Amino acid sequence: MRALLAMCMVFVGCCSNVVFLELIVSEIPSAANIITFCQFFFISIEGFIFTTKFGTKASVIPLREYKIMTFIYLVTVALHNILLIYKVPIPIVVLLKSGSLVANLILGIIILKKRYKWSKYVSVALITVGLAVCTVSSAKQATDNPGHTGDAAHDYLMWLVGIGMLSFALFMSAWMGIFQEQTYTKFGKHPSEALFYNHALPMPFFLLLASNIYSHVHIFNQSAPMVMPVLGITAPKMWIYLLFNTLTQYVCIRSVFVLTTECTSLTVTLVVTLRKFVSLIFSIIYFRNPFTLYDWFGTSCVFVGTLLFTEVISLGGQKKTEKKQQ
Repeated sequence: MRALLAMCMVFVGCCSNVVFLELIVSEIPSAANIITFCQFFFISIEGFIFTTKFGTKASVIPLREYKIMTFIYLVTVALHNILLIYKVPIPIVVLLKSGSLVANLILGIIILKKRYKWSKYVSVALITVGLAVCTVSSAKQATDNPGHTGDAAHDYLMWLVGIGMLSFALFMSAWMGIFQEQTYTKFGKHPSEALFYNHALPMPFFLLLASNIYSHVHIFNQSAPMVMPVLGITAPKMWIYLLFNTLTQYVCIRSVFVLTTECTSLTVTLVVTLRKFVSLIFSIIYFRNPFTLYDWFGTSCVFVGTLLFTEVISLGGQKKTEKKQQ
């Protein structure tokens, strides 16, 4: 029952979080820092109260492990935030994040010396083709539809840098997954503790972004007034969007952490992948984001490749258990 509830909350929290994120960045693309700060601050306060019992409960996993984990996580989040100011549409960002399976397989071979059966390589090839098609399509959109600068070459360069940063972030995220797996194997799984320290330890770094966050407080204050649902309170709409974005992010990430302790990594990967697919479809339809036939073809390749990788579907019609599961 707990696993089923966590799965439902992953879809509810993560999908709605993408909606509120797009509502914000569609009007203020530079708002990534204030969004991240509020998310980290909320999770840190919640964890300090309920996980560490106001700092009276020591961590089970040594802090040195969390420091390494936090550094990798912080770099990954920073790269994803910077992406929002580049010409990389959110549906493409959501789709390209599915390339984490490719990064995980490559790093698994290099770091963990793992070997996989041939169906894994076929699935990765499908995902790679799908990502390549969508990336080329996204590049064409960047040159055909120049941004506010009106300079297609400049916008294409920004898009190119954004894609490069996202690719690097995928490998950083894969590295973090491998490091977490090794840490949890050694010390056991403690999802609430990991959630808290991964968000509390980076808080001092936000001092470097204080001026940017403060300037966006004024920008948010100047947004149009809106009546908050249920409560009936009128407030600037950007603050309302940010409030719901923060709450849904907490529901999303906590549900994922709970799911990792209740289900196999295979099930977690499948749930997260399906969630990304639902978010992608909703973003395209609701926000009318451009999505060509090439994008749909690439998306299909990524989705089928992911299902094949997680063995939800299998070549030859049979599911085989892999001894060395990623």
